[in-house]
Formats: sequence, C-alpha cells, structure tokens
Amino acid sequence: MDLDPRLARTFREAAITSAVSGRPDPGALAALRASGLLATAVPREYGGAGGDASDVNRVVERLAGLNASLAIMAFQHFAVSSRIAEWGTEEQKGKLLPALADGSCLAASAWSEQGAGAAKRNVSSTAVRGADGTWVLDGAKSFTTTASVADLYLVLVRTGPPQDDPGSGYGTSGQTFFLVDACNPGLVPDLSLDLVGMRGSATGFVTMRECVVGDTDRLGPEGHAARIIAGVRESGATLGAVAVGVAQAAFELLVAHQRKRGGLASPVVRDRLVPLATRVESARAMVERAGARSSSDPGMTTLHSKLHASEAAETVCLEAARMLGSAGYTVASELNRLLADARAVALMGPTNDLCRELVASTWPN
Repeated sequence: MDLDPRLARTFREAAITSAVSGRPDPGALAALRASGLLATAVPREYGGAGGDASDVNRVVERLAGLNASLAIMAFQHFAVSSRIAEWGTEEQKGKLLPALADGSCLAASAWSEQGAGAAKRNVSSTAVRGADGTWVLDGAKSFTTTASVADLYLVLVRTGPPQDDPGSGYGTSGQTFFLVDACNPGLVPDLSLDLVGMRGSATGFVTMRECVVGDTDRLGPEGHAARIIAGVRESGATLGAVAVGVAQAAFELLVAHQRKRGGLASPVVRDRLVPLATRVESARAMVERAGARSSSDPGMTTLHSKLHASEAAETVCLEAARMLGSAGYTVASELNRLLADARAVALMGPTNDLCRELVASTWPN
C-alpha cells in the first residue's frame, strides 16, 4: 500500500518529534483523520472502504513503518469500528460508523486496568443500572491508547457477577461494553504515563466518576462482553502487523546504512542481512495468513502471528543495532525508537505472555 509522499513524510517526522516529547503530534493526528485511512474497517454502506482483516493489517503495517504510535492508534480505531459494525444496533451504526469513516470521530478501547490481569478477568470497573434505565460507570482504566485525543471510548466494565466458567480465555461473563463519548463529564483521561516505546500513542489512564450513559450506549448483550472479545481474535486483524512494519523499517535503515558505507559489497555483511530479511518476510506471511482467515482456527493463527511477528521485530532491531555499531549507539538514532516500539508490541493486549497461555490451553493434558 502506497501513501502520498507528503503524508508519509508527515507521519515519519511526527514519530521523531513524539519520541522526544512523549506526546502525540497534533499535525500528524489531523493528517491521519483527513487521510481516508480510518475508513478501512467501516462497511461501504456507512461511508467506509469495506475492508477486511487483510486490508486492516496492510494499512497498519504501512503506518507502523513510518510511525508505530499512529499505527497502534489506527489499529484500535479499526477494532472499535469493526465491533460496532458487528454488534451495534441500527441506531448506533447509523450514527457512529459514518463519523468513524470520515475521521471526525477517532475511537479508542479502554479495557485494561490495574489488577485485572492480562486476560481482563478481574475487572473492577462497574456499571450500575439506575431506575430510569441509565447506567452509572465508575472505575479506572490503564494503558488506554489514544486517551485524551479520542472522541469515543469502548469501555469494558463489570455489570454483574461472573458465572461459572473454565477460567481461560479473555474476559469473563458478567462484563459488558459501553460506548462512551469523550465529552461525557464523567470520563476523565490522564496522560501522566511516560512510556519507553510508542511515545506518541497517547497511552494513559481513563477514569470514570459517576459517568452516566444510556442503555442505548451499551454495545452487545448485557453481561456477554467475552463473546465480543472472542470475535476480535477470530477477525484476523493482528497487532503482528505493527511489528512487521517496525521490523521492515529497521531492516531498511540497516541496509541504507550499509549501502552508504559500502558494506553491501562485503559477502559477510550480505550473509548477515539475509536471515534478517527472511525473518521480516516470515512474519509478514504469518500476518497475511491471519488476515486471510484461511486456517482451520483463525483465532489461533492470530495469536501465533502476534507472537512470531513481535519476536521477529525485536530480533531484527537488536541485530541491526549490533551491525550499526557506534552509529546506532546515540540518542538520535532512529533504530533506538524502533527497538522501543518493537518491545512495546509484545506488551500490548493480548500480551505475549497471555498469547502463549491461550495457545497452550488448547493442548490437552
């Protein structure tokens, strides 16, 4: 997928700026909103591009090669768009999807919270239904990407006690999703987190204090958020696409450096480059397979793609750093940002540890 050169330059320059400031770049965010890319996962009948998981993965990979922070923000936007398209009421779809497509509404997911665990099974944020049918949300979410710059949040809360379940998977019964407008006075974002990687992703906290929403803002059946979460993995859209974009950018940086120094004339250098190129291509192939949903178990392929691609990205970045030598051992080196971003992918939900747990849970004793 090709981007307009000026847009690509804007995104790349913003990545450099945000790596220093630790804040999202307003110009890059405005350019992303106006680019038309945010329409990727919205059905055509609502003004979108009607893209599938393969299209989402390709867009995310391309963005990640320029600006991983923007890529993860776009990924979350696509995830929310897809969930609304799949589970939303006709009213929700008619109101929200056109705005999500044209970029006037930027969406974020607020699922994680301290103490909930990687699998989001111990969520303490609550929603209590009032006598008038409205809900009051209270609690705090952590590591929410696009916090403070999003217009819409998909919030995971507890609406009832969990029922008996096997204790594996992501989420649990008794949990419900709500769509909360950023203008709601009961929702307060906080960007006090100072992350090492993805520093321009506006990842922070979101606090809900007597946050009142209507039952029309509920997404999907009450108490059955786990069903929606399961569908996310089955969709084939994968954070592995972010890792592939980062790995490709690191490899291209290394090749450009070696070419400039005349290193490509050396058989030794070329021999060390080949396995790195192979890692990038194998990670891309795994991500493409996840997006195509061609396997007998698409959800498992999505987990494998995230694991493989994120580990490949870290390996490529580390080996590139070794080959760059002192040229990469400076604060200004772009490779250091790419390495930090590659490490961040492994910690994003589902974290690599949880991915391994979910894969291992399929094997009988």
